[in-house]
Amino acid sequence: MLDFLVTNARLVTEREVLRGSLGVMDGRIEGLHPESAPIPEAAEVLDAEGRYVLPGGIDDHVHFNDPGYTWREDFPHGSRAAAAGGITTVIDMPVQNEPTVDNADIFRAKEAYLAGRSYVDFGFWGSLIRTNREALKGLAEEGALAFKSFLSYGGSDYTNLTIAEARDRIALLKEFDALAGFHCEDDAMIRAGEETALREGRTTAADYLAARPVEAEAKAVADILGILRETGGRAHICHVSHPRVAELIREAKAEGLRVTAETCMHYLLFTGDDLIAHGGAFKCSPPLRDRAAADGLFAYLADGTLDTVCSDHSPCRLDEKDASGSKGMFGAWGGISGVQTTLAGLWDYTVNRRHASPTLVARVLAANPARIFGIADRKGSLAPGLDADFVLLDPEQPWEVRADSLAYLNKFSAFVGTKGKGRPVATYLRGKAVFDHGKFAGEPRGRLLRKAHA
Repeated sequence: MLDFLVTNARLVTEREVLRGSLGVMDGRIEGLHPESAPIPEAAEVLDAEGRYVLPGGIDDHVHFNDPGYTWREDFPHGSRAAAAGGITTVIDMPVQNEPTVDNADIFRAKEAYLAGRSYVDFGFWGSLIRTNREALKGLAEEGALAFKSFLSYGGSDYTNLTIAEARDRIALLKEFDALAGFHCEDDAMIRAGEETALREGRTTAADYLAARPVEAEAKAVADILGILRETGGRAHICHVSHPRVAELIREAKAEGLRVTAETCMHYLLFTGDDLIAHGGAFKCSPPLRDRAAADGLFAYLADGTLDTVCSDHSPCRLDEKDASGSKGMFGAWGGISGVQTTLAGLWDYTVNRRHASPTLVARVLAANPARIFGIADRKGSLAPGLDADFVLLDPEQPWEVRADSLAYLNKFSAFVGTKGKGRPVATYLRGKAVFDHGKFAGEPRGRLLRKAHA
């Protein structure tokens, strides 16, 4: 007898949607049973009533800042928000951690600190900064899923790499098949743009957008692709904001380079005009682009150029979005909160507006990130033997993002006010509900995920 059975469901894999039942045994998926097959016996049965069951979402780019800048976000709040949004695994960035995840000792200390603090499973990005070259192999052996670097200023406590340093690190990481992820904006270009604007007293939202042009993003991506061509290494391009950048990645993949890429819902939905009209809640980097760019990204999502959709959940206190100081919009914190709204937003955008198959959602929010970050042996698909992480989604349920519905520590987001149809109503982690129709279930039981080594 099975532990749990979801019946009368539309089961979404990365390849097809089939009607039937999902069986769970010992926290893992026992199998998918077509509706024409006999229904297995189970200790507990849930009738999905024709709603969709998708693999639990994997958000490969979040900033939960814990331990560290916990006035902005922490794991108890961020992971509850993830669970409410149908995300069962997050991969947390090392930036704004105290200390940053520079070596294996800090990795282990962060793991111990987070015991009992997360409602969903989690993995760690390791730091990729100027001062931790000798620690990278140890971090990889400890289980870091990838390594994050900035090609532009990443903060006083997170040094960005030069192109020469990036070349060296990609070659080094290749030796143990580790993945480097890059925030791609050319440092010299955006530094010159910002310095000139501030010197001339041009500090509006429009000035901020002009100081970080798509040319800076495209140049940095082209530089990384050139390194991959030279070294045969791997790289993941973070938060692609523009079709021009995506086209570079498409061509590189066609050439056989080992590159993957992500985009975010805010680049698909919002534009620079939103930053100008509504202020700092819409500030991020790379910045929002124009409507043609936002609309043009979908083709690259549909054809597989852009492998994943993540939130780049990067919250702050509301006062940190204030652009009234001497630096204007340049002085406001750059980051958008989105881990709770990514799945609902992606479903509405792809399935309802773009008339794509639900399989696209399963690919870019589950199967692809699991494969890229080395956890596909446990996560990412409704496949027998994998963890029973899944989401019950009601395609007919309308929604509107409200500040009071957000589980974040700081309850505001650029997504407040957005509307759509189709939302997750229940989220299951290893076969047990962590969120069910507006209520959180049980105590935090998220676990650390280490990269699977061949």
